[in-house]
Parts: sequence; C-alpha cells; structure tokens
Amino acid sequence: MIYRECGVFKANYRADMAIFPIPLDRWGVIIILFIAFLVVPFSASDYWLSSILIPFLVFSLAALGLNFLTGYAGQLSIGHAAFMAVGAYISLILYGRYEVPLLLSLLGGGLVAAAVGAVFGTPSLRIKGFYLAVSTLAAQFIIQWVLTHWEWISGGVFGTVDTPPMQVFGWPIDTPVKKYYLVLSVVVPLTIFGKNLVRGQLGRAWMAIRDMDVAAEIIGISLFWNKLLAFAVSSFYAGVAGGLITFTYYGAANIEAFNIMVSFHLLGMIIIGGMGSVLGSFFGGGFITLLPIFINQFAHAFGTALKTDLLACLELIFFGGLIIFFLIVEPYGLARLWRTGKDKLRLWPFPY
Repeated sequence: MIYRECGVFKANYRADMAIFPIPLDRWGVIIILFIAFLVVPFSASDYWLSSILIPFLVFSLAALGLNFLTGYAGQLSIGHAAFMAVGAYISLILYGRYEVPLLLSLLGGGLVAAAVGAVFGTPSLRIKGFYLAVSTLAAQFIIQWVLTHWEWISGGVFGTVDTPPMQVFGWPIDTPVKKYYLVLSVVVPLTIFGKNLVRGQLGRAWMAIRDMDVAAEIIGISLFWNKLLAFAVSSFYAGVAGGLITFTYYGAANIEAFNIMVSFHLLGMIIIGGMGSVLGSFFGGGFITLLPIFINQFAHAFGTALKTDLLACLELIFFGGLIIFFLIVEPYGLARLWRTGKDKLRLWPFPY
C-alpha cells in the first residue's frame, strides 16, 4: 500500500520520529528532488531558471525562517527583510574584500544576521503582539539606516555593492544553471535541517510558547533562551537567503531591494502558504512568485479595458485581497488544504 491505514500504528520510537512516516511522502520527496536536480536544469529555459525558480527557492527559504519565528514560536515580525539585507552585505564583504570562500561567506552572513536578530529579539521577552510588531518594524528602519550611512559597509547613502565573479571550489558560477544548482544545494540542506529542528525539543518548546507562554514557563520551558533562539534561527535563514538572492539574482547589494514591502511580502507568503508549516513556506513562496506573472498576463489581456491607475495597483490589490481571503476562509493556508487532501486520500475509498 502506498498509504498507511487510517490510524496511528507505531511499535517503536524510531517509527514515531520518522521524518516521512508515510511511504507516499518518502517517494514524493525523492521524485521532487530528482526533478529538481536532474530534470529542471536541462528542460527549463534560462528565463525560468534565473527569473522564476531562483527567486522562488530563495524567498521560500526566507519565508521558512520567518515561519520559525511567527508560525512556530508565535512572535510576530514585520522587519524580516532587514535581516536579509544584513546577510547580503556581510556575505559580499566577506567574499569580495576578504576572499572568504563563497559558501563560508553565505554562512558568515547568516551568522551575523542571527546575532543582529537576537539583539533585536530581546524586546520579545517583555512585550508581545502589536507592540512586538512595532518593535520589529523599528528594527527594519534602524538596520536600513545603519546600512545606508555606514560607509565601510555600503559605501554611503544609496550605495550599491556589486557582486564579484562567483567561484565554488574553483568552479566558476556564471550561468543560470550553475546559479540554480548553487541555490538548490543551499536550500535543500537548510530545509531538511529546519524540518528536523521543528520536530525536536526546540520546535516543541516554540509551539508551547506560541500556544500559551505562561503555561510553557510553568512546565520548565525557558522563555528567554527559546525566544532568542527563535529570532536567531529566523534571522540566520534570512541572512543566508539575502546573500543568495544578491549573488544569484540581483547581482548587487542595494538596501532598496530589502525594503519594508519585502517584509510584508514575506509575511504574506507564510499567511497564504500556511503558518507553522515547512511545506507552507514553499507553497507561499511559489504562490507569491507566480502571482505577478498571472497578473501581468491578465493586465495584458484586459489592459485596454482597465484604467492606468488601476493597472499600477493591481498586484497590491490581489495580494491584499488574497491575504484577507485566506485569513477568513483558511487561516492555516495552502498547507492545511494539502493536509486535508492527504487525510481524505488515506480514508479513500471509505470516507466517513
């Protein structure tokens, strides 16, 4: 049987802790990885690789980091793009100025972003909800001001740092296919690590804090360390994603590429994709990445019948409307719909 019977049948802890307990899930992941590594690079065009698949993977990674913080730990953040900017600039400095290997530069950018995120996460120990959201919004503007006015980092106000030619172990990364493989080789291990992270003790502590922090503290969960770790891990993923998007997509680090609207887009990704779900981060990333393409096709088809001011705001209208729709109809996003479909399949052909 490709799907297990209805119910929970586990005879040991190893089966209980399996990351993919259902055979269909294991085969599905193997097929997806096979397609991603061996089929897509040789069948997709350079446009799809460089303009759609690379941004989809990188922004999904950034959304995954935000999902750790907001979806699992329950700490609202609307300044996530600022930590992407920290990772982008630090990665470029390490790789371009100090000739640190590219992969280590991305890791260094993520670690610095994690440290900065932990600093700005300290208010979460005292405040929550709307006040915490305002605090993270302040982090967005503070980091943006520092990056634009500290000449050692960005070269001054509105300074742009170009990316040097990329190499990994002596191999030049100069084509869309090679950039795609670089992104994929970073995103896949971090996704697997994140999946195991939320299944372990730390993930269970985050979910306990999210559901009721007072009860979590009573049973011995440290709010101090677990909240700071949530901010640090979330910012680490954002920093790595910021470095990746700069090297493989933008080609230069500019603070305007990580403004407040990017933070709102990332928050929209986890709302539409599903908060508290690793898979939901990729659903949301794919949905938001493909949304502008469909909107442009729609505008091109009905452009003569629509006013110019409406066309200019069409993407924001769709984006905001979809967020409201999912918050009302399905607060747990596309990941919940996927899980519901799997549950129905497990009961087929005897639904009851």
